[in-house]
Amino acid sequence: MLRDGRDFTAQMRDDFLRDDLTQLVRLAIREDLSRGMDLTTLAVVPPGLPASAQIVARVAGVAAGIDLISWIVETIGVDLSVELNTSDSDRFEPQQILATLAGDARDVLTCERTILNFLGRLCGIATWTAQHVAVLHGLTTRLYDTRKTTPGWRRLEKYAVHCGGGHNHRSGLYDAVLIKDNHLACHARSTGQLLSPSQAILQTRNFLAEQPDAASDAIVEIEVDSLEQLVDALTAAPDIVLLDNMSNEQLRQAVGLRDAANRGVQLEASGGVNLQTLRGIAETGVDRISVGALTHSAINLDLGLDWVLSRDDS
Repeated sequence: MLRDGRDFTAQMRDDFLRDDLTQLVRLAIREDLSRGMDLTTLAVVPPGLPASAQIVARVAGVAAGIDLISWIVETIGVDLSVELNTSDSDRFEPQQILATLAGDARDVLTCERTILNFLGRLCGIATWTAQHVAVLHGLTTRLYDTRKTTPGWRRLEKYAVHCGGGHNHRSGLYDAVLIKDNHLACHARSTGQLLSPSQAILQTRNFLAEQPDAASDAIVEIEVDSLEQLVDALTAAPDIVLLDNMSNEQLRQAVGLRDAANRGVQLEASGGVNLQTLRGIAETGVDRISVGALTHSAINLDLGLDWVLSRDDS
């Protein structure tokens, strides 16, 4: 969190998340049914057969997407009741029942894979994130995700990171500034002038102040890859400086330089971060660590649907 209490917005269950989920579910159903029907289910399963099915964890993990099941079912358009046995962000054990679906067996069969695909992906990210958060236990360094997300899934995947105890970096290009070397290179090619980090920060703040449709208090972050660039950037007081691919010794030096110049600037480490290097990076004193692997390298968690069929004796 920045000195003034601001930070990137955490992805919660909101209308934007629901809209993204709705579009993805519609695509998933189109993949399964195209413009046709569930041939196997209609051929084999008689209509009107009541059934319930339990979503069961095959391994331990952290829940994400459980609170979204009702939205998924509603979008699919089937008449199923949903009973939640856990909530997002909760930890669960192998063989634990996460939720129960009840209704016509044909409906459950048709949407089974779609529901499990969404939950497996989201629980996988939440569980993977929680493993990283655990490595930072006892330290003040905060763990952040990145924009290295599956196209179309960004809000959902960031929601899963949040469920796993991580923090969300900027949502997109629209809600915060992150000046990278490519931006400076493009400016130099166009104008013949290579902006220093401090010049780029000041130019960005002037730009934001003139934009009626951009928040003038948008977080301004700049990437540097040397301590010399850091020293220059600190003179312009950005909100965050991203320290790209620096060694732990360089990170420690960066913290010292920041502390001497402007303690209000947050330092974020990125590059070469994994479960083995994470704690050592945090122990250098940086405020933030961003890890693209939270979303791009998480595996789907193993969840299953255990069926309980019943005869309608009425």
